[in-house]
Amino acid sequence: MIERYTRNEMKKIWDEKFDYYLKVELAVCDAYAQLGKFDKNDVEKIRQNAKFDLKRIDEIEQEVRHDVIAFLTCVNESLGDLAQYMHVGMTSSDVIDTAFALQIQDSGKIILDDLNKVLNTLKKLAKKHENTICIGRSHGIHAEVMTFGLKMYNWIDILERQKSNFEHALEQIRVGQISGPVGTYSNIPPEVEQITCKNLNLKPARISTQIIARDYHAYFMQSLALIASVIEQFATEIRHLQRTEVLEVEESFGKHQKGSSAMPHKKNPVLSENLCGLARVVRSNSIAALENIPLWHERDISHSSTERIIFPDSLILIDFMLTRFNEIVENLVIHEDNMLKNTDKFGGIVFSQKVLLSLVEKGLTREQAYEIVQKNALDAFNNNGNFRENLIKDGHFTKDELDKIFDKSAFLKNVGEIYKRF
Repeated sequence: MIERYTRNEMKKIWDEKFDYYLKVELAVCDAYAQLGKFDKNDVEKIRQNAKFDLKRIDEIEQEVRHDVIAFLTCVNESLGDLAQYMHVGMTSSDVIDTAFALQIQDSGKIILDDLNKVLNTLKKLAKKHENTICIGRSHGIHAEVMTFGLKMYNWIDILERQKSNFEHALEQIRVGQISGPVGTYSNIPPEVEQITCKNLNLKPARISTQIIARDYHAYFMQSLALIASVIEQFATEIRHLQRTEVLEVEESFGKHQKGSSAMPHKKNPVLSENLCGLARVVRSNSIAALENIPLWHERDISHSSTERIIFPDSLILIDFMLTRFNEIVENLVIHEDNMLKNTDKFGGIVFSQKVLLSLVEKGLTREQAYEIVQKNALDAFNNNGNFRENLIKDGHFTKDELDKIFDKSAFLKNVGEIYKRF
């Protein structure tokens, strides 16, 4: 199911790490040639002839127990005497971490495209429902009248902030290294790193300890966890609004779709529920990224096994989650009639604050007014009654006064100011 929603490009990025390894190795050869240390013609021949075979890499790795050495040995078999130019002065992490940065950057472009698509979809929905009246809730309980468009603008604001966070994290991790064992450039000039990173559109690490510090990666993973968490926030809202007793929105339901093996009437918010579950996975992965920060001395490889799981998994999941959420929003069924009906529940108890303020204007103390309003509201709530009718019986308001107090548009007089901000 995930593959249905996930772009082939994202999967390809994480399936083809050796292509990225080769890209880094060739960029280093180009840097040496640019500095006049390698013959440019020889480097061009390397670029034309360098190739690898996955089966052959696997065969070699069975013997050497080292994936970078297996990769280099395989590539060198295609180069003959030109192999002398490969991996000069480098250490394995120079290849791995720089290639890793390229994979993350390419994945990030896909995620940014996903975010833009979701934001555009939400903006269309917000514009369409700017004036669609619904009930606002606090603690899950009816509070006051708002609009469904305003709810969407809240989502837009949150997601735009996460997009900004993600862009910053993606820029922070746009870092490569070609610094040799323990990062001292003992057998490779720092200029090679500068040229290589520039040609790969990366920034050279200010300092590296044979690896790029893992706080970069943890920060990036936190940005993914935030995206996952806000998607869960939105999906949870949809789930609540689809509940039978609320039914203000619901996920689209196909003509031949089935909701339950036992109960034919069921239409469940399964897509939103799925997103809530996946968000837990991405958040958990971000914890593993934090655990990768404290490595031994200048490096160990305890982070490596973890990253081979959490980075492809999390980026593929975020791609999937954004694509699925976009589909949910594009096809969301909006029950405007139920939204309006819910604002009038129990005779409009959500107008209690306006009634309270009106009684204060009539000369009652706030405490006196609160007691009157609460008594009439809770009577309606507890006895399935009518708040407005209770107030008329109480004798504090005329029908015309209550018509004015119970005017829904009065709640929205300043909402336009919020809309202008978007």
